[in-house]
Formats: sequence, structure tokens, C-alpha cells
Amino acid sequence: MAKGEGTEQYSNNNLLTNKPVNSDAVKLAVKREQKNRLSICNKLCYAVGGAPYQITGCALGFFLQIYLLDVAQLDPFYASIILFVGRAWDAITDPTIGFLVSRSPWTRFGRMLPWILFSTPLAVVSYFLIWYVPVFEDGRVIWYLVFYCLFQTLQTCFHVPYSALTMFISEDQKERDSATAYRMTVEVLGTVIGTAVQGQIVGMANAPCIPTPGDNVTADGLNSSLLLGQEVNATITTVITLDQTKTAYNVASGAICSIYVLCAVVLFFGVKEKKESSRPRSEPMSFWQGIRLVMGHGPYVKLVMGFLFTSLAFMLLEGNFALFCCYTLGLRNDFQNILLVIMLAATLTIPFWQWFLTKFGKKTAVYIGTSSVIPFMILLVCVKSNLIITYIVSFAAGIGVAAAFLLPWSMLPDVVDDFQVQNPDSQGHEAIFYSFYVFFTKFASGISLGISTLSLDFAGYMTRGCTQPENVDITLKVLVSAAPIGLILIGLVIFRSYPIDEERRQGNRKLLQEQRENEADSKTDSTELTNMV
Repeated sequence: MAKGEGTEQYSNNNLLTNKPVNSDAVKLAVKREQKNRLSICNKLCYAVGGAPYQITGCALGFFLQIYLLDVAQLDPFYASIILFVGRAWDAITDPTIGFLVSRSPWTRFGRMLPWILFSTPLAVVSYFLIWYVPVFEDGRVIWYLVFYCLFQTLQTCFHVPYSALTMFISEDQKERDSATAYRMTVEVLGTVIGTAVQGQIVGMANAPCIPTPGDNVTADGLNSSLLLGQEVNATITTVITLDQTKTAYNVASGAICSIYVLCAVVLFFGVKEKKESSRPRSEPMSFWQGIRLVMGHGPYVKLVMGFLFTSLAFMLLEGNFALFCCYTLGLRNDFQNILLVIMLAATLTIPFWQWFLTKFGKKTAVYIGTSSVIPFMILLVCVKSNLIITYIVSFAAGIGVAAAFLLPWSMLPDVVDDFQVQNPDSQGHEAIFYSFYVFFTKFASGISLGISTLSLDFAGYMTRGCTQPENVDITLKVLVSAAPIGLILIGLVIFRSYPIDEERRQGNRKLLQEQRENEADSKTDSTELTNMV
């Protein structure tokens, strides 16, 4: 009897002891889930922060080359130097800023958001001065080189912390993927805005081309831009002057600067940065330690190398497409509308690709999405110049551009998670992964842009010419079709060895969740023990 009473008492004590613990555990799990969940407003405010990078990047990517050649009237060789050095400098600043961000102390606004706030005013000023043609001629090369490099540095101070912010808005993979989809949709919409603002304003003030001695108005097959250029130049009352074109570029850059500031304000006040886990951050690393860290993680290397080649493909297309439309297709007065169609198609299809990667996996989406643009790159150079066909092909190509925008940034958090699973004691290096990711892509793009502009110089490109030599036409076809296709195929081959499939990604998600739960439990136990003492 005594034994039974003792057993019953022990059992009752157990029930009394365990019940509150189980209840607290359930409440803690629910609270953690709610904490990681992001509202639609949070996701939209976060996504808006990605627009400035894409708006300015689109304007620079599509229009800077033709602006330097035909408006600022720089020699193609010097234009190539500006484009290459600017991109190379930008690539160098990315890991540097990444290290500085990773060493930044936590403030009441977070670690990432203060960088975004303080870099914005200087960035918009330097961006505006890129599109301003100074009155002096001898120092123009230095002018554009300085302000291009300065803007790239300040934009890096915005974009690297913003990219790394993905890891600090939520600990849940699904929420981060969803926020990334919102971000990519807004970023592609940002390219539409950049193309529309820059293209439409500048397109209404296109200065006439300059006929070359060999041009013949009555020749068969003469393109419309040549006819327009000769008709306008044949009259004394020229409607549009080069000065008006310069003013149009200033107006467009001013409008983009205003949008840049507005987006930065929405991001800063609309997103709350969550502090890292309770584990202490690792000691800050040097540049070369960071290189060894990221390059020592196999999945990261394969992801970077794969997207390095595919990104190069789209950058070559982007950098030379305006010239290709103007001179090879003869659509001088329509190229800004063609660019707008590409970006609009990309915006509309981002939700489709988000659904596709959720349904079939990210690796499959890479193969299907990236390769889908190849047939249209071939059609672009094989079909004779026709405005309607060009619009159709451009819209179809925009579908592949959407995949190129979404997938790299959607897959990078998976690689960072994979690193954290394999190196649980190495914390606080998210900014390094993101900065080196941008570093490799930008450095290679600087080389590609420099080479493409030099190629045009060697082919005999004529500034503001109504027509170009045949070698220039051939070079432009290679730069917007053959070369990008080859780079895409190389990238897809590299992706075959990318090891993070859906099974491994879900496994990493579960392991990280267990780690965080254990940390939270340990922290709770420690707090309770302290309270008891």
C-alpha cells in the first residue's frame, strides 16, 4: 500500500512537472514560427530595396556604352577603359565592403540598414554626374572614370548589406524564398522602370546620326535610321540637337535618383533586421582568409562558377543590345521600346518561375529557364530586320531573363545554410558569401564589357554614324548571340555537378531548425537556472 501510494505520488509529481514544460515548449515553437513569419507588407518593403540597384544597373548596362560613344563622344578605346576599370573597381570594392559590413557593430537599427541609409545621398549625386557632360573636353575620360567608380563603390555600400539582409529578415527557408521571389519581381520591375524612364526620356531626344561619305540615300536596303538621319541633317532647321539629348539624359538621371532615394526610405523604415542567433560570432577574417573560406566550400564554388558564365552571357547581351538594335537591325528610334518589352516580359514571368522552382526544384529551373533564351538569341540574328518579329522575339527572350534574375539569388541562401550546417561554429560570415558572389560576377562582367567595346573599336565603329562598317555588324551579332550562347552552355555544364538538390536542401533546413531549437532551449534553461539562483 505504501509502495502504491509512493508510486502514485511520483506519477502525479511527474505529471505536474512535465505538463508546464510541454506547454511552454509548444508555446515557444508557435512563438518562434510567428517570429519568423513575414507579412506581405514586410516582404514588399524588403523587395522595394532591390529596385535602386536594378534601375541604375539597367540604365548603365543598356545606355552607358552608347552614351559614352555617341553623346559624350569619347573614343571607343577610352570608353572601353572606363567600362572595364569601373566594373573591375566595383568588383574589388564588393569583398572589401563585405568585410567591413561583417565587422560592423550591432546598432538599434541593425548592422545592415545603417550602411544603406548613409550611402544613399552620396550615391545619387555621383550617379547624376555620370550622365552629365562637362564643358571641358580634355578631362572627360577622368571625369567619367572617377564618378563611375565612385558610384559603384557607394552602390556597393547599399547592395552588399541589402543582399546579406536576406539572411536576417527570417530564419525560415520558406519565408526567405518567398521574400526573395518578391524581391526579384520588384527588381525586374525596377529594370522596366529603369528602361522606361531612361529609354523613353532619352528616346524622345535622339540626336540625328551623321551620314558618312559612303552612305547613299537611294541605295536599296538602306535602313530607316540612315534615311531619318539624312533627311534631318539635310534641313537647316534641325528639331533635335546634341545639347537637347544631353539635357534628356540629365532629366532621366534626375528622375532615377528620386526613385533611388524613395526606395531606400521605404526599405529602411519598412524592414526590421533580426539579430543573429545567440551563438557568438566568429572572429573577423582578413581578405585572403575570406577567399579560403568561401572557395573551400564546394557547393558555393560550383554555384558561383555556373552563374558566372550565365551572367556574363546576359551582360554581353545587355551591354550591346542598344547598339545592335540601332545599327544591325536599323531600329534606331525603337530600341528603347524593344528593351522595355524584354523587361516587361521578365516582370510578368517571375511568379511563374517561382512556382516552377517550388514545384520541380531549383536545379531543374536553372536548366529549363536559362536554356529557354537560346533559341531566341539565334532568331534575333538570323531573321531579317522586322519590327514586329523583333518585338515577339524580345518578349519571348524576356521569359529567360526572368529566370536569370530569380535563380541566382534564390539559390545563394541554400549554399549559406549548407555552410552553416557543415560549420556550426563559424558564424557571422553571411556578408562575405554575398560580397564574393557579386565580386566574381562583376569582375568578369568588367572584362566582358571592356573586351566587347574594344572589339567594336577594332571593327571600325564610327561615333554617331548612320551606318557602320560590315565588320561592326558581324561583331555585334557575335556579342549578342554566339558569345552569350556559348557562355550559357558552359554554365549549364558546370551546374551538372552542383550538389544541393531538393533532398539535401530540405535536410539542411531540418538540421538548422534543430540547431536553433536547441540554442533556444539552452538559452531558456540558462535563464530559468539564473532566476532560480
